[in-house]
Amino acid sequence: QVQLVESGGGLVQAGGSLRLSCAASGNIFSLRVMGWYRQAPGKQREVVATIRSDGSTDYADSVKGRFTISKDNAKNTVYLQMNSLEPDDTAVYYCNGNPIVTRTFRYIEVWGQGTLVTVSS
Repeated sequence: QVQLVESGGGLVQAGGSLRLSCAASGNIFSLRVMGWYRQAPGKQREVVATIRSDGSTDYADSVKGRFTISKDNAKNTVYLQMNSLEPDDTAVYYCNGNPIVTRTFRYIEVWGQGTLVTVSS
């Protein structure tokens, strides 16, 4: 089917930067809408940023001006550039495709396994 694999998480000091990557593989025709979500300890999962097939983007208010979502269509990869990181950005970050259109024209939702981002003060 379709897999999403995140990478790029780690430990960074406040004010620092990280870039997350989400590589999609498998039976893919189109990554129609891709997003990054995060879940901090004891909190609900929340959307961070989304990007549509036309390149339009949306951001959570808490990350506007600091995070940038982008994609490389040739590589089926979505990125999240995170700058000016704050301790409150500490969370597991998940890549999501909803929908991803398969080569058999099924519309499916797929989640990655998550990557941990820890921001120290």
